[in-house]
Amino acid sequence: MSIRQDAGAREGWPERVTRRGKRVSTAFRVRYAETDQMGMAYYANYLVWFEVMRGDFMRAIGLPYSQLEAEGWNLPIAEAHVRYLAPARYDDAVEVEAGITRLRSRVIRFEYAVRRGTDLLATGYTVHVPVDDRGKPKALADATLAALAPWVLESPD
Repeated sequence: MSIRQDAGAREGWPERVTRRGKRVSTAFRVRYAETDQMGMAYYANYLVWFEVMRGDFMRAIGLPYSQLEAEGWNLPIAEAHVRYLAPARYDDAVEVEAGITRLRSRVIRFEYAVRRGTDLLATGYTVHVPVDDRGKPKALADATLAALAPWVLESPD
């Protein structure tokens, strides 16, 4: 398997994932099933792409969601936003980039950019609230916060 190498790539990463500093990106082609009658990527698929990106991000930094779940945490979305700037179309090669912009014991915010080459197609964010396996709010463990802290980009607050 070929791996896209850069300043942080590790053996075993999927070919589509790249880490650049504190940001991680994943690349893929828009599949026919993701398009609408006009041939554009259906708007809700951008949120699916954000989810794929979050999973890749967490694996890329060494803290996969499966590990968090095994430790008793889930990260449901409390808020999601997408701003559409230009359409992605069937078979376009797109790249979704993500970074953490807010990290607190009870809140994590990821921000995203979707690009086709140099064209910015969409931006967005998701806000996650940690909960236990019963769905009750639960502060992240200090060790988890410490593992995520090096990956936080500039925080607005």
